[in-house]
Amino acid sequence: MPANAMPTAAMLVIGDEILSGRTRDSNLHHLARELTGAGIELREARVVGDDHAAIVAALRALSPAHDHVFTSGGIGPTHDDITADAVAEAMGAPIGHRADAMALLAAHYAARGMEFNTARQRMARIPDGAALIDNPVSIAPGFTLGNVHVMAGVPSIFEAMLASVLPGLTGGAPLMSQNLRVLKGEGEIAGPFGALAAEYPDLSMGSYPFQQDGAVGTNLVIRGQDPGRIAEAMLRLAKLVE
Repeated sequence: MPANAMPTAAMLVIGDEILSGRTRDSNLHHLARELTGAGIELREARVVGDDHAAIVAALRALSPAHDHVFTSGGIGPTHDDITADAVAEAMGAPIGHRADAMALLAAHYAARGMEFNTARQRMARIPDGAALIDNPVSIAPGFTLGNVHVMAGVPSIFEAMLASVLPGLTGGAPLMSQNLRVLKGEGEIAGPFGALAAEYPDLSMGSYPFQQDGAVGTNLVIRGQDPGRIAEAMLRLAKLVE
């Protein structure tokens, strides 16, 4: 990978509750923001239900295509928490109750006078060869297997797990952006904006229309890793849309 290239990532959001609308996902938004700051480009996101075959198929497509894959959801104690087993199959690894995860959970529940029952022991099922991801919120660990980082769906836990994973990942130069807000419709500026984008293939340019207080306008965004190039292109853009 060139020195200035950004590693790529994908996210797999897992859960029937997301697809049914019972739960609003916030983890994708959080991941995108954190990866941008870390110099890792989130290229793709998918949502699948609690279906073993669907999770396996998605991971087998995403893992070879990206430097990192982040999953959220499906690692709790109930029967529909099937992510660990699906990841193990997708990555070709055996899975079972792991001693270090069992010890963490046993101590956690003992300290609270709670039974470490069979359901709770499910959260200690970890594929062989995986590294545990710390969970300072509720102890039950996530794990990293190959380039797949498996984390909880509860936002507070997902965010805590991600915070422990990111420092160990190598990123490129952070992606920066500038925005120009103009009171013109996309159709009015599409031609010159497209021509400018063609002159700067190293930058990403996008247009995002809005309506506010009866006015129609467009937010024009330029993204890239070189602040000088972004500033140069933004000056050109400002003159083009005057």
